[in-house]
Amino acid sequence: MLSKFFFDHPRSVGESYFEHALFAGRFALMLFAAAGAALIHAIIPCAFEKTASRMIAQMHAKTQNRGR
Repeated sequence: MLSKFFFDHPRSVGESYFEHALFAGRFALMLFAAAGAALIHAIIPCAFEKTASRMIAQMHAKTQNRGR
């Protein structure tokens, strides 16, 4: 039961538990950074005009074809 809970998904994308934890952790930090850029852009429209969108597009590209 615990093996299924913790290890099935990482295996499905070709990673160990720790590799997946590092990938997901870095991904979370990048999301925080994109959110920060978007927040600053909301207050100062001329700042970070495309930063959040670019970061999200790059993150999306990194997740494509994982586990296929």
